[in-house]
This record gives sequence, structure tokens and C-alpha cells, in this order.
Amino acid sequence: MSDEMITEILDRLMTGDLSEYYVKNEDFMEFREVLVKRKDFKHFRGIGQRGGDVLYQYLKEPRS
Repeated sequence: MSDEMITEILDRLMTGDLSEYYVKNEDFMEFREVLVKRKDFKHFRGIGQRGGDVLYQYLKEPRS
């Protein structure tokens, strides 16, 4: 998974084009590296799933 692809997915979550995105365990570290560099990082919520996969959602209000 490329940085550009991850950025596009995160942008689509932010704009509401996607309501959620499922990240497989093997892609998690790459995905997270791009995510934590964003200014709106606190708006993303990751919900851990069985097997290490994560379901990401975008929140209107940032997490505390």
C-alpha cells in the first residue's frame, strides 16, 4: 500500500466519501505511519478487530 493511496483513503474518510475503512493487519504499520503525520490525526478513530485488523472512522470532533 503506497503513501499516496493511504492519503487518498484518509482524505475520502475526512470528506465523508467513505464512512469507514478496514485496514488489514499486514497494512497497519504503513497506514499508521501516514495517519500520525496528519494535522487532523485526532479526528480518526481506529477500532481494533480480531486478528489485528483495524476499522477506521472519521469523527467531526477530535478525540481528547
